Amino acid sequence: MKEVYILLTDTGTTLNRTIKLVTHAPYNHASIALDKELNEVFSFGRKQPINPLYGGFVQEDFVKGTFSWYPETTCAIYKLEVNERIYNKMLRLIAAFKKNRKWYYYNFIGLFGVPINHPIEVPSSYFCSQFVAEILRRSGIKLFNKPSSLVSPNDFRSANKLDLVYEGKIYDYPELKLSYNPKKYNSFPFRKYVAQQIKAAFDGNSDEREYYFRDGFVKPKKILFERKIRDASSIIKK
Repeated sequence: MKEVYILLTDTGTTLNRTIKLVTHAPYNHASIALDKELNEVFSFGRKQPINPLYGGFVQEDFVKGTFSWYPETTCAIYKLEVNERIYNKMLRLIAAFKKNRKWYYYNFIGLFGVPINHPIEVPSSYFCSQFVAEILRRSGIKLFNKPSSLVSPNDFRSANKLDLVYEGKIYDYPELKLSYNPKKYNSFPFRKYVAQQIKAAFDGNSDEREYYFRDGFVKPKKILFERKIRDASSIIKK
């Protein structure tokens, strides 16, 4: 048997708090994880931490992604046991999403259909819990007696095939603490960050960075600074 995990989260953002006023649910984002260590976690959500309106298919990144901007995020993690055939089918489905990720969009309209129990399906578009439910459905796992477009994150909490394995702050999850320490830097190395950003802007290598703004560092400064670096590099390259 194989194990997959359903991750429900609440970042505590203004958008999340607004949603909770309507849903009255503790978690308003759902992801599916292919491993216990949460190295491969997929969902539909923000493509950029600072922009809640720019969404689509994403692979969650606990070091550089949205969660790293909200280290107080709370979560519930559920385990689901599946056979190898179902697990391999999940791998193929997610691989297809990864390959065509630029063609998928966030189903904002579909969110309005959930509270009125009216499914709104938009081609190549999903919201987070719709995506997770659809991956399970297409793999042969039936958790709900309703369309995936009516499944909310809160529905997973009452699914009888899921076993709760952890609930608490996401960065206190034992398996994640082994690989990521959000308090690595007691004080932010701003000069090293500046040198790194300038180097990345001019040589085009943005993947081998060591320092990131996170854990309460001033985000508007980061946004403004990176915009200035991009503008300066584009002018010089011309």
